[in-house]
Amino acid sequence: MASKKRELADFLKRARSQGDPSRTGLPSDGRVRRVPGLRREEVARLAGVSTDYYTRLEQGRNITPSPTVIETLGSALALDEAGRVHLRDLVGATAAPARRHPVSAQRVRAGLHQLLDALDGEPALVLGRRTDILAANRMARALFADFARLPPRERNYARWMFLDDDARALFADWEVQARAAVESLRLDAGRDPDDQATAALVAELRERSRAFDEWWEQHRVHQRTHGSKRLRHPIVGELTVAYETLTLPGDPDTVLYVYTAEPDSPSQRALDLLASWTCTTDHRP
Repeated sequence: MASKKRELADFLKRARSQGDPSRTGLPSDGRVRRVPGLRREEVARLAGVSTDYYTRLEQGRNITPSPTVIETLGSALALDEAGRVHLRDLVGATAAPARRHPVSAQRVRAGLHQLLDALDGEPALVLGRRTDILAANRMARALFADFARLPPRERNYARWMFLDDDARALFADWEVQARAAVESLRLDAGRDPDDQATAALVAELRERSRAFDEWWEQHRVHQRTHGSKRLRHPIVGELTVAYETLTLPGDPDTVLYVYTAEPDSPSQRALDLLASWTCTTDHRP
């Protein structure tokens, strides 16, 4: 509980510092702003609570805002949907039951492995808690990396993105993708701030990557539902792939990512070439 209160306090401070006073509609009081963002009293006024109440929230005091206050805070801080979900997670107001600490590593059921294999022409992979890479089909292994060959503790998307030189070379838009990985991990961590495996991963990445440490401090959150990636693949050259994410019903900790290219585009031809290349290498004696 203490971890969540500290996370909530930090998140509110960061969100307030990123607020735009000119968009609040509040009258100017003529005071010079010495720091960027909104003042505490401005957030409190926009949210319809007292300044003292909001201050205690930012200080991590042991108070729990009502659902109405949570929603008005989200509006006052101009949070997007991912930010509002993160806020509700940190307050403990999510409708879903609290996550239990897993006794063992996540496993992908046989039917999901079959689905990955059926998507043979499209790269597809499955991510679990804290962006752990649980499974990938042959096209995903060819497009990104053969994650199955990595030691189990290294099969993590965020870890691979920041600590593997090949990943940095692969993404033409590495900074965009790396920032998204941080923000996605931050969102996941908010669901269970006491998870020791997540804490260990974050500690390692903050120690070994200056970029990760800097972006983690910004406390931004992001829910990756769709998007695109620009790649410089060592076999097929430059291509752009779009992705869609599917959260499995009844298993919100497991997400399927499927990557496609625009039909009849150079990127699609690059994927077709990669598929042919993987078929050749898979059948070598």
